[in-house]
Amino acid sequence: MNKLYICGEIILGDMKELIIGRIREQRKLQDLYESEYAEFLIVYGRRRTGKTFLVREYFEDKFSFYHTALSPYEMLDNAELLLEQQLKKFGDTLRSYGSLCSGTPKDWFEAFDWLRDLLLKKSQKKRLVVFIDELPWLDTPRSNFVTAFEHFWNGWGAGRHNLFLIVCGSATSWIANKLLNNTGGLYGRSTYEMPIAPFSLRECELFYKKRGLVLDRYDQLQAYMITGGIPYYLSYFEKGLSLPQNIDAMFFSSNGKLTNEFERLYSSLFVDSQRYISVVKALSERRDGLTRKEISKKLGLSSGGGLTEILRTLEASNLIVSYPIYQGSQRDVRYKLIDLFSLFYMYFMESRTTNSRNFWSENHRSPQLNAWRGFAFEEVCYVHQNQLKQALGIAGVHTEIMPWRSKGENPVQIDMVIDRDDRIINVCEIKFTMDEFTITKEYDANLRHKLQVFMDNTKLKRNPHLTLITTYGLQKNEYSGHVQKSLTMDDLFREEFSY
Repeated sequence: MNKLYICGEIILGDMKELIIGRIREQRKLQDLYESEYAEFLIVYGRRRTGKTFLVREYFEDKFSFYHTALSPYEMLDNAELLLEQQLKKFGDTLRSYGSLCSGTPKDWFEAFDWLRDLLLKKSQKKRLVVFIDELPWLDTPRSNFVTAFEHFWNGWGAGRHNLFLIVCGSATSWIANKLLNNTGGLYGRSTYEMPIAPFSLRECELFYKKRGLVLDRYDQLQAYMITGGIPYYLSYFEKGLSLPQNIDAMFFSSNGKLTNEFERLYSSLFVDSQRYISVVKALSERRDGLTRKEISKKLGLSSGGGLTEILRTLEASNLIVSYPIYQGSQRDVRYKLIDLFSLFYMYFMESRTTNSRNFWSENHRSPQLNAWRGFAFEEVCYVHQNQLKQALGIAGVHTEIMPWRSKGENPVQIDMVIDRDDRIINVCEIKFTMDEFTITKEYDANLRHKLQVFMDNTKLKRNPHLTLITTYGLQKNEYSGHVQKSLTMDDLFREEFSY
């Protein structure tokens, strides 16, 4: 099948819609489509990242069967009715693709038998693409869905060389427990797992351009600090409005489209979402993260399997990241909140002290917002580690990237340490400013103190390179020469791959 690349976008065949970014994912979809074997792909990730859009638009009309489950939230109190409606809609979809079966399947075993019979009637010389969207919603209480699904794939699908089965879901705790970490019949059965992350800054820039939105990179960066690069959130930006006006309209107006998104997000991702929210809230209060022991103590939770599952699932959802403390032991692994939307919500929405519909417009130059921009910019840098490595010319060098904090009563904190296999360590200061950053005499002394404490504490026999990451770069003066490398926000907008 021919592929055409245009400005970082890819078209499959004669596809009419262009997909923004997702180049690596699109290439993998093509590879799996052209495979000579049965393929079982799991597409997963947090809510609103464009998982369904990617699969649907890439394959367009090439589906042999495409079904989307019913949302269960309106019928959670009636499991029998929910199961009946899910089976009925599954039967309706089968008939829309040519099945001659009538009525409603009596259970999921019969439903998948009907799907098997439908696929057997289709040409066995072409690739059969089967896409089941929102798969976790089909697993209603006492439905035996997982057992039936296992039987369909293990007993028949895995042996059909022309079958390409794609399942997709946002309920990441379900995906993790029932598919990715399943110890039963589905253990190790998927042939590929495709997590869909939020857009990068570069992909957001392409999105704005395609929508005809005019935002310079300074405003795009701030928008990213709020939306975290979630395509669905970006879709609410309106032409003709400034960034503060758009933020007020989406979050602070009486009918803001994203005012209640935080609760919807966590409820859609996790069963017993309040346990997950409590961990996220605790992590939001410590910029360099918390250890498992600290989380357990802070929330009064056991540090056993329950907390392990919460942390593992939050990490699989691209909401948190784990990293070892520099030169620490496995017990010292920290968990850090990296979801920028959650950070924004916790900082401004979770304990709102104003009902102003124009909060952002009225306060966008306030100390409160400036403080938030400072630590949010750090998180944007952590999300764009690959771009920073490219800017440093070390894309192919193994690195360990993490914050660092000394021990004691007056700890020294370094925003980012990039420990490289080529015997260099980038000790990074990250500053969000409205203009070029100027190093004063006092700040120069502070930087040299931090560097000395870091080297004394770590006792490393490596070359420390003081590195500055800012919005607009470094103002040259008598102190700027102490900085080995200066990176700007433009470096964060780099393409992650070359073509």
